[in-house]
Amino acid sequence: MPAHHQMKEILNHLFENRTFTQKQAKDILTNIATGKYNPSQMAAFLTAYCMRTITVEELEGFRDAMLDLCLDTGLDGYDLIDLCGTGGDGKNTFNISTLASFIVAGAGYKVAKHGNYGVSSGCGSSNVMEYLGYQFTNDTGKLKRSLDEAGICFLHAPLFHPAMKTLAPIRKELGVKTFVNMLGPMVNPSRPRYQIVGVFSLELARIYAYLYQKSSKQYTILHDLGGYDEISLTNSFKTFTNQGEKILSIESLGFKKISPELITGGETVADSAKIFTNIINGNGTSEQVNTVLCNAAMAIKTIHPEKSFSDCFYIAEESLLSKKAINSFNALLSIK
Repeated sequence: MPAHHQMKEILNHLFENRTFTQKQAKDILTNIATGKYNPSQMAAFLTAYCMRTITVEELEGFRDAMLDLCLDTGLDGYDLIDLCGTGGDGKNTFNISTLASFIVAGAGYKVAKHGNYGVSSGCGSSNVMEYLGYQFTNDTGKLKRSLDEAGICFLHAPLFHPAMKTLAPIRKELGVKTFVNMLGPMVNPSRPRYQIVGVFSLELARIYAYLYQKSSKQYTILHDLGGYDEISLTNSFKTFTNQGEKILSIESLGFKKISPELITGGETVADSAKIFTNIINGNGTSEQVNTVLCNAAMAIKTIHPEKSFSDCFYIAEESLLSKKAINSFNALLSIK
């Protein structure tokens, strides 16, 4: 059947509120990636999902298609961790997981950060890193040097995922979060063994937990009960890990709750980059620093579930204060 007829059927199927099997979902995303549909069809497809809940089977099918099609990073020899949020929480925080990534790298772990340009925020990790002079690459040699010398590499999604490349202009024009945001953390092309994932809703956290339980990863899925896709210190948060689920209060971690405006991001990429640079240089406010350190600590705890949160926090703090985090950042930027 010609592709446009097929897409018509797919859209009718969606408009009738029916769902796809894992195999159907995988085939559809494979066809999107290989350019079988035109932009308005793809826009309609993405939009339909903004109006209905995605099922576990559909998400699993989309994930499998992305991972099957993605470029090989050549990083199999490394024990990697990714710190990644789905974004789309509409909270405009500064780049918490990007900063936490450098702190974790500074503490001696190997980080493969999967990132992209912000769709709903405009200041995603890729926007800020690029502004600060980092050039994205999918060259295996460079990625390995980055891990060896800086302890971290950035995997800019469109360079590894044909489907993301095809969808990028449409996502940009739509300007709202789509199911592609939900997929981001699941499709890190380096297939890291450890992963901490922040998600914007409890429903999505549960879907993630279900899928991650079936994998061989050591994971922490985080959802802050105020709707943030990371620990924000403004609210209690829920975690789903290999050990089960928990609700943690900020007080139980030894902190006082803070108000949301203390962790907002910049209006522009330049503002966001300035906040980033201040914090990594050790000049952030105590609220900014504690928020980043809590997220870094939770990542370290994902690798070492046997350690207490306060031990992990101490490791993260030491990485920032002893300048290991900024050294990791500078080393990354100097790799040619």
